[in-house]
Amino acid sequence: MSLGLELSNWSYVAMLLFVIIGSWCLEFAFKIKVLRRPRILFSAIFPVSLFFLLWDAFAINQDHWTFDPDQILGLFGPLNIPLEEYLFFLIIPIAAVLTLEGVKVVLKHRIVTGK
Repeated sequence: MSLGLELSNWSYVAMLLFVIIGSWCLEFAFKIKVLRRPRILFSAIFPVSLFFLLWDAFAINQDHWTFDPDQILGLFGPLNIPLEEYLFFLIIPIAAVLTLEGVKVVLKHRIVTGK
């Protein structure tokens, strides 16, 4: 059974997977335990993501913003927003928090050791 998808339809998903692999390794490499505190993480991400999803929906509805159908899977959620965009507003902020916490660990180590 074919879904009628080409390799290019996975472009957005591939970018999100790249971000997950690249940043989520920091959780384990630096033992920062960000993913072990989902309530705090969710409370930091949800309000901002909600705002930007509403902004996205408005921009899509006004034809100010579009998604290349050749680079998305074609699955849409509420407000006519592609699935990948919902995932973007979850994955990218988590990656940012992981990166920030990873940098804090490195800077703390440098201050303590002087290296």
